Parts: sequence; C-alpha cells; structure tokens
Amino acid sequence: MVQIAPSILAADFLHLEKDVLLVNRHADIFHLDVMDGTFVPNISFGFPVVEAIEKKAEKPLDVHLMIVHPEKYVERFAKAGAAMISFHYEAALEASGTILEQIQSLGVKAGLVINPDCPVEKIFPYLPQVDFVLIMSVFAGFGGQKFIPESIGRIRSVRAELDRLGRQDVPIEVDGGIGPDNAAAVVAAGASILVAGSSVFRAQDPPAAIAAMRGC
Repeated sequence: MVQIAPSILAADFLHLEKDVLLVNRHADIFHLDVMDGTFVPNISFGFPVVEAIEKKAEKPLDVHLMIVHPEKYVERFAKAGAAMISFHYEAALEASGTILEQIQSLGVKAGLVINPDCPVEKIFPYLPQVDFVLIMSVFAGFGGQKFIPESIGRIRSVRAELDRLGRQDVPIEVDGGIGPDNAAAVVAAGASILVAGSSVFRAQDPPAAIAAMRGC
C-alpha cells in the first residue's frame, strides 16, 4: 500500500491548522523536516511546531532530522509526539547504528536517510536494523527542487538489498520532487512512502493530488 506523507515545510504556516486537517482527512503521515542551518543551509522549525501539530494530528508524525548530532535531540522529538524519526547517515557515519538503537529504545520507528551524492551501499550495513529507509531524491535542505532521475536506480538497489536480507516489510520512503507525474515510477522501483510538499499544498485540488499519487 502506498502512503502519502505531505511535507509540512510546504504548508501555509499562517493557516497551519487548515493544512493539518487536510492531512488528517486525505493523507497518511505528517512529514516534518527539521533543519539546523549547519548540516543544511536553511533553518526550518523545532519542538514548538511539532508539539502544536501533534495536538491536532490524527496521523503519525514522521520527523526527518537534517541536523548535526541528532542523538542529542531524538528523545525530545519522541516526547513531542514523533512516531517515526529519521536522521542522515552523512551526519552520523559510524554512530548510525547506535542512534538507530537509541530511537528504537524510545518506542519510535527509526529511519536512516541518505543524500543523492552518497552511495547507497554506505547504508547497507545498517539495513538489518532500520525500521525504514528514507532516500532523498533531491538534496536535503531546500523545498521545490526537481526530482533527480538517478534516484530510481538508488531506490531499486536499496529495495533489492532489503529483500535479500529478508526484510520485505521495511518500507522505503522517498523525499524530493515527488508528484503525480513521477509517483508511479518511484513506487515501481520499490518505494511505498512518498513525501510530497509543493505537489500537495500548492495543488489546485490537494485531495485529488494525494489520491493520484496513492493510486499508483
């Protein structure tokens, strides 16, 4: 089953409750990009926004940490209501396994994220441990980028390795430039969670855009 995770970074922050209700009614997961201005150039939002969304959310909160030292903050995001927390392999490197364990010890699903310029094989040692994988199909830190076509092959490679390990139940999430025009190809490659920002919140008919992507 394909799940749609609208990226709150593209929502209308002046009328955020309206977009939270949209996700509740029509989508599957809230995707929350936390940026620190160090690991990525931009700064997004932190605990107060996550906590405010959690009060109204009827779907799981998926917190994507684009930050250095993610281990310092996972407990607070878990307490803020995250059901899923992912962090970048590039920010953790050899500490990735320890941080995955830390997240899971909090009763939260743990995911590992990888940017387009990092070989997917780097995360293979951690695939026996993850609850999900997040493959960036654009470079982390900026909204509105175009989907990188080479991401399809990267999704296939990770899906094949997960299947080889007998981990067919582990979902692949894909983030960046996803919309109704390319969702089918991403799903065919092995993804089952699609993060979509502009293609949802800036669509003329957001529920229809979500339904089109979920129907792939």
